[in-house]
Amino acid sequence: MTASRIFVIGASAGGLDAFKRLFAQLPEDFPSPIFVVNHMAADADTAVLARSIARSGALQCSVAHDGAAFSGGHIYLAPADHHLLVVDGHMRVTKGARENRSRPGIDPLFRSAAVAYTSQVVGVLLTGYLDDGTAGLEAIHRCGGVCVVQDPADAAYPDMPQNAISRVQVDHIVALEQMGSLFAQLVLRAKPSDVAVPKDIAVEAKIAERVLSDLAAVNSVGGQVPFNCPDCGGPLWEVEQGNVLRYRCHTGHSFTSAVLEAEQKANIEETLWTALRMFEERRNLLMTMSDANSRGFSPSALERAQDSDVHIARIRAILTASAESPPAEPVT
Repeated sequence: MTASRIFVIGASAGGLDAFKRLFAQLPEDFPSPIFVVNHMAADADTAVLARSIARSGALQCSVAHDGAAFSGGHIYLAPADHHLLVVDGHMRVTKGARENRSRPGIDPLFRSAAVAYTSQVVGVLLTGYLDDGTAGLEAIHRCGGVCVVQDPADAAYPDMPQNAISRVQVDHIVALEQMGSLFAQLVLRAKPSDVAVPKDIAVEAKIAERVLSDLAAVNSVGGQVPFNCPDCGGPLWEVEQGNVLRYRCHTGHSFTSAVLEAEQKANIEETLWTALRMFEERRNLLMTMSDANSRGFSPSALERAQDSDVHIARIRAILTASAESPPAEPVT
């Protein structure tokens, strides 16, 4: 690779429109490779997304393949239900554990690029909910790379840009219409000096690349806490380095505190709906048993059915209050 920079870009809600507006500004001879993660459903047709992005501008766009080399002037898109990682001179496409409920995840791409290319990396975070990409952008900053964030006022969904600005020392905050010219300036800069990769970032990059349970590795990045992983049920460790409060389990799942809280809330709601159904079924059975014409007649069944009504009303009140809260990003 002869370019002095590689670009890694992440987006979530509103991402397709943002990518098309951004890539329309880049010339056909843009010298750097561009790696893209967009949150999507596991069954999404990534080839359709790649064709849509390619039609928006002069650059070629294709779905990334495991082990493939990359070159300048090309956009590589993470396939659905797989992480895209960048290693020395080629790409890795893995079915590793979800990070921040997402696969593909933005953090694994950003972190892998920071480890492989340190100060040559330009990390770009666009529109989206919650805060996937913030930890990855911090890894790029700690490895000497350049951090670019879409102006939250310009983003269709400002959460991801705003969370990054709040926690990471960002180099550039710009609207989409200004990013093309900023990219042109960045690729003209001389190749920066390499920076030593912090050990904790290298360990987390290896966890994503290996796709293996590794208790020793997760022990090296933090201490165990009294929370369980919402994805696999195992214990969580709090990652000690950086400004982003994050948690990992030993199988590889990773969550920022905001995503972990959203996942816990979703699990609680699911449990409450199950409890509501069970109480209603019990109430209906007891009402049947209290009917004098029923073969299961029981004089005390009506009283027990009324007790169930009390629990049903309480659970419905909790669910109603939960529904009035602002929704989190849907799990895709």
